[in-house]
Amino acid sequence: VYVPASSANDWKEFLAKPDRQWKAGYSAHALAHAWQEADGFPESVRRVLAKSGRFTSIELLLAIPEHQVALPGGRTPSQSDLWVLARTDSGLVSMAVEGKVAEPFGPTVQDWLSDASSGKRKRLKFIRSLLELEGMEIGPIRYQLLHRTASAVLEAPRFHAVQSMMMVHSFSAQDEGFDDYRDFVSLFGAAAELNEVTNAGAVSGTELFFAWVRGSE
Repeated sequence: VYVPASSANDWKEFLAKPDRQWKAGYSAHALAHAWQEADGFPESVRRVLAKSGRFTSIELLLAIPEHQVALPGGRTPSQSDLWVLARTDSGLVSMAVEGKVAEPFGPTVQDWLSDASSGKRKRLKFIRSLLELEGMEIGPIRYQLLHRTASAVLEAPRFHAVQSMMMVHSFSAQDEGFDDYRDFVSLFGAAAELNEVTNAGAVSGTELFFAWVRGSE
């Protein structure tokens, strides 16, 4: 059961640490205002999607803040800042949206595994398999980007979506974190660009895309 939001402030209650995360200039606050106040997609997002050629007629059907997706290896889910179900000419798309200002993407995989439990190893093995990254060097990659992409891919078949996307909606004028994002996308043999949609090809039965969108604070 989901309750509709009537204002951006309604998003606050879903944050893990609302008193720390809900402040002007922070990603959760910026993302909530950008999406809640838009008619469908925010204009900065719509422009990037449209110029890709694949998403010119995309329609937002459903948007859920702080959407949780269960992953093996523990009780902590992957919690996207925003999950979107959208319709395109070629079918539905499952989108995990990550808001970004100046905060980092969190630890690298090698740091996240520094006190590796059996649950962590199980989860990483699952994500590697899901994203078809077995045998690839992912130690320097930000773990958050891996499990956020996994959540988009996992939700695709649940909603009969044929496409999935992990989008970073950045509100940083300096594009902080883009290098980490670019390194991650390169694992799929693709080259990431600012304000561009990148096609990573077929992954676990869905056509996977990445996008970095520069919004305004």
